[in-house]
Amino acid sequence: MKNQILGIHHITAIAGNAKRNFDFYTKVIGLRFIKKTVNFDDPYTYHFYFGDEKGSAGTILTFFPWGDEIQQGRKGAGMATEIGYSVPEGSLEKWIERFEANNVTYNKPAIKFGERYLTFLDPDGLKLELTEVKQDDRTPWETDQVKAAIATRGFHHITLTLNNITATANILTKVFGYEFVAKEGNRSRYITKAVANASIVDLVEIESEKRGFNANGTIHHVAFRVKNDEVLMEFRKKIVELGLGITPQIDRNYFHSLYFREPGGVLFEIATENPGFTVDEPLQELGKNLKLPLQYEEQREEIIKHLAILD
Repeated sequence: MKNQILGIHHITAIAGNAKRNFDFYTKVIGLRFIKKTVNFDDPYTYHFYFGDEKGSAGTILTFFPWGDEIQQGRKGAGMATEIGYSVPEGSLEKWIERFEANNVTYNKPAIKFGERYLTFLDPDGLKLELTEVKQDDRTPWETDQVKAAIATRGFHHITLTLNNITATANILTKVFGYEFVAKEGNRSRYITKAVANASIVDLVEIESEKRGFNANGTIHHVAFRVKNDEVLMEFRKKIVELGLGITPQIDRNYFHSLYFREPGGVLFEIATENPGFTVDEPLQELGKNLKLPLQYEEQREEIIKHLAILD
């Protein structure tokens, strides 16, 4: 496991209304709400974490819900533009029924790299996909409405849109250890064999595509997983040697992180498995309590006044 990128750790996106975002991902999609905290840089704004029971790496979708006043973002070049989830074979029809019942915008199922998938939009316009897979041994989180027979297992892939994929592909293959496996049209697929799931990155090349900008309904960054702090810092050395700017190690309470922009413009994070989401509340309590970074504990009462009520 040493010196390896272990697929996707988490993906972070931007939303508008906090309660709408919370309701959609817990009630319609059926994810577990695993952490209710605030933005490190703006403690009056929530930072939500959704995932499986434990918040396992490769299942964690996080949001900055910045409120109804935030402008709509635009997907474009230099961004992660699409989040793919893994679901069981034969489940897409049941998902269509759920989307119809909940007024979710979606497209008809199609085929990509030999797998059936269904594209849909969340309430803020974020683009997601459900991809049917033959085997995914990850244990899903079940709700009253979303049972294991159809529930998401975690991430299937992340899509990056770029004007030219060459430099980004070099980061994936020469630094992160991914391999090119297939191409369909302008979409090239890269996979790491270090893990069985959350292992796919698709690069879409559109030379004429305008640069996107981050705001409501867009992906802020994609984080790649490493085992521990030692491996994290080994990757930092590799990025520095390439001449790319990268942050010092940052403690995000539930993992330790580095951030850098790959040459195509996408914000990448490398994040550790440690210490995990039970560091400040037990497994059965995940997501039930407002957890604040230590520097903001003295402001708890004032912060709560600014945060939307979710229940």
